[in-house]
Amino acid sequence: MYKDDIKAIQDDYADDFAWCYGCGRLNDEGIHVRTVWEKDQTISYIHPDKKFTAIPGFVYGGFLASFIDCHGTGSASLALHRKNGHEPGVGVEPPRFVTASLHVDYLMPTPQGVLLKAIGKVEEIHPKKFKVMIQVFANDLHVANAEVVAVVMPKSFLKS
Repeated sequence: MYKDDIKAIQDDYADDFAWCYGCGRLNDEGIHVRTVWEKDQTISYIHPDKKFTAIPGFVYGGFLASFIDCHGTGSASLALHRKNGHEPGVGVEPPRFVTASLHVDYLMPTPQGVLLKAIGKVEEIHPKKFKVMIQVFANDLHVANAEVVAVVMPKSFLKS
């Protein structure tokens, strides 16, 4: 697991856009997904709270989808930020992405009470659109595969 002192891309999101339930550092009720580079892949870890129970002993699939969604958009942000010559924590606001599509294949029930790890591989498919292929593990158990297509946040999301 990464250390808390490693800067995640979400740590640098502008305050106006740091409220997302999945990755918003300013959302007290959120799950606070943090995405970092590990060599040429992106990584996020999370330990789901018991409130995200599907049936006793297993994590709710919607929680996994939220985790994957924010790992995917964070991964796209990391990739474009790096392409622009920056890394998290250098004082340059990263690009913010939103989800264009999310596809999750649940391979088996996800056990509760263990650390989840999302691993992403990013592919640019357009200057403003990235595809992120994601695998999710519960400890060493491969529980899900996913594809997130993320697009640069439209200017219409900005306050006028």
